[in-house]
Amino acid sequence: MSQSIFFAHANGFPSATYAKLFAALAPDFSVRHLEQHGHDPRFPVNDNWDNLVDELILHLQQLDEPVWGVGHSLGGVLHYHAALRHPDLYRGVVMLDSPLLTGVDRLVIRAAKRFGFIDRITPAGRTVGRRESFADFSEAKAYFAGKTLFSRFDPDCLDAYVRHGLREEGQGLRLRFDPATEINIYRSVPHTVPGRPQQLQVPLAVVRGRHSRVVLPHHARQVARVPRGEYHSLPGGHMFPLERPQDTAQLLRDLFTRWQGRHMERSA
Repeated sequence: MSQSIFFAHANGFPSATYAKLFAALAPDFSVRHLEQHGHDPRFPVNDNWDNLVDELILHLQQLDEPVWGVGHSLGGVLHYHAALRHPDLYRGVVMLDSPLLTGVDRLVIRAAKRFGFIDRITPAGRTVGRRESFADFSEAKAYFAGKTLFSRFDPDCLDAYVRHGLREEGQGLRLRFDPATEINIYRSVPHTVPGRPQQLQVPLAVVRGRHSRVVLPHHARQVARVPRGEYHSLPGGHMFPLERPQDTAQLLRDLFTRWQGRHMERSA
């Protein structure tokens, strides 16, 4: 019987972009997900992502068993906040290049919001004014392939992003993930947390891309404060789950197998 993973995507990348990662986890794991976080009008993006966490919790509560929560960037933070609030919904959490922020980090973010320089410390500034429409899929693929963020993508993952990250509009294509929503998510990055790392009641792993500029050494020290916390790395940058989906899947398999074994030992 397969175990359930609930996956939460990075900002701007619909879950279908990760299809190769999901396929690599089958048949031992069934992956559930929301297609796009932040697009349900019942849960509009608000400061500190509280509504986005509520949206995630609502869907987890509809399942019949706790899940392995796996999230990339934005998604990892959502799972971490949800697990602090509702540990009963989780078997464990894996944050893929999602930073576990320190108190100093949160003070800087709070000041950046208050004094108007949040776009300089998040990707919001680079997202404003980004191209949103394309004539066809070939033009879109050539455009994204030439961007640094996508340059190391697994070819299948790049294809998946072009197929699922765009929608038909008029005679052409437009980004499926609403750009205004994407920017709002960056600008409302949390400066508050619903608990301390020491209070997390489920296993946690933070996995950093070795060339990432998002998860930094001081974030690893935060992981050490989690009772069952682990810190790992994989080759690649911030987008490593889409650069090396097979390696990411193998790491997840190894983590969950080990955590499940420990749980069974404690229950015996």
